[in-house]
Amino acid sequence: MFKNVIVKTPCKNVCEGITGAPELGKPIYEKALLQHSAYIEALKGCGVKVTLLEADDEYPDSCFVEDVAVVTENCAVITNPGAASRNGETKGIIPVISNFYESGVIEYIKAPATLEGGDVMMAGDTFYVGKSARTNEEGIGQFTDILSKYGYKVIPVPLERVLHLKTGVNYIENNTLLVCGEFIDKKVFSDYKKIIIPESESYAANCIWVNSKVLVPAGYPITAKLIEQAGYEVVLVDTSEFRKIDGGLSCLSLRF
Repeated sequence: MFKNVIVKTPCKNVCEGITGAPELGKPIYEKALLQHSAYIEALKGCGVKVTLLEADDEYPDSCFVEDVAVVTENCAVITNPGAASRNGETKGIIPVISNFYESGVIEYIKAPATLEGGDVMMAGDTFYVGKSARTNEEGIGQFTDILSKYGYKVIPVPLERVLHLKTGVNYIENNTLLVCGEFIDKKVFSDYKKIIIPESESYAANCIWVNSKVLVPAGYPITAKLIEQAGYEVVLVDTSEFRKIDGGLSCLSLRF
């Protein structure tokens, strides 16, 4: 069960965020703020305490707070983002993480290693880490060494097409994964029950489990129905403005 969630207000420069889908257009700042507020309310409805950080206009993508830290029950890891324009975001999260974790259990990924939280999926005591354009082999190695000290297991997952691991696979507890595209048949996930998201709704593979509820992006009815049929309570949240800059539900928060 999660007790705390950290989120960060989208900045005025959010429309300049990194995107792999320019055809979707740029985010509308005012609409992004409204969607972010609704996201916070959905999280509060799951029974967590939400810490809201101020916007940082220096970093257009900084609302995607998941990428700059990995938080576990026993430690926190400050990452080293592989996107050069986002590298400085970590300095803003360290004081916040220090409010929840003792300094001795706050660890750091150090250059030339890179790691982004969007590539890290926790399933119990096992952490799957995507080897991607943003997370390199050395980053996975450092992360493995860190987590092993706390009794966690790390399993690397080479990525073929997606930006981050959790773009296409997400754990929703009860030994169940949401999977899409290249992750449907990956042997590393063969022991899990799978809810297969159709390619037409691939964006919706990025859902988050929060205290028995599953937050699902609005506008993807097949995905919502599949998750409901699997016995979960679904909460719909509109993230259309964040999709324009390669962001989804998990990207917008740190949950612990």
